[in-house]
Amino acid sequence: MSKFKTIEISDPRYELGNLRYIIVKSENLGGRGDISVYVPPGENQAQLPMVILLHGVYGSHWSWANRTGIHLKMNRWVEEGKLTPMILVMPSDGLWGDGSGYVPHKSANYEKWIAENVVDAVFEMIPQVNDKSDLFISGLSMGGFGALRIGARYNNKFRGISGLSSLTHLNQMDQFTEENLSSLRQEKAIDESLIDILLSCRTDLPQFRFDCGLSDNLLQENRKLHEQLQGYSIPHLYKEFNGGHNWKYWGEHILDTLLFFNQIILNSRQVR
Repeated sequence: MSKFKTIEISDPRYELGNLRYIIVKSENLGGRGDISVYVPPGENQAQLPMVILLHGVYGSHWSWANRTGIHLKMNRWVEEGKLTPMILVMPSDGLWGDGSGYVPHKSANYEKWIAENVVDAVFEMIPQVNDKSDLFISGLSMGGFGALRIGARYNNKFRGISGLSSLTHLNQMDQFTEENLSSLRQEKAIDESLIDILLSCRTDLPQFRFDCGLSDNLLQENRKLHEQLQGYSIPHLYKEFNGGHNWKYWGEHILDTLLFFNQIILNSRQVR
């Protein structure tokens, strides 16, 4: 029995590039939400790892595929042996304003949409994954903030977390959006700050990493987060690369994130 009032998936006979599309009615959105899903070739594969990729401001569920060709790159990386086959799940953020921030609002809960509804919808519609699959979350810019925040808060679900060019505080949404920040404010100030959230969950954090470009306008904020985490002796991986706050950077360095997740998967299999 479905957890949702309505849910539909595209027909695999008509898919291109191993992409499928789910539309589901979510109580947390108060309406329908879209999810793009990359399913690697091989219908007999079961219980594959699953990676949620969150987009940034102005984007939607198609952004990762149609701005970076991530699905085509995945086919190549798997064929070359760089990565184990994985499902990539690319949801809309809920399409509020220029960006929902992936946080609860008064009228909708965009955090639970990602952490609960998206996961359940994919488990229901994609037979290659289930609740025993290793689950990871990543994102860029606003999506990096969302991934690190949600991954920490739902640490019992996720094996690994990664952020690219991440906002480190909800206040930084003001640099990108025209909506008043009052709509994004949380009841507790701690829920707006990555360092506060990571500290509050420090004893149960999954393995996590983040990176930023040397020409990125969020570089100083990412460096500060790294230094704060070091000061509190919270294990993490932080990297800086050439590049700015743009799709060229994200399209290239998403591989670093996927390799990080891949190593967690391989290490886990060795233990088993």
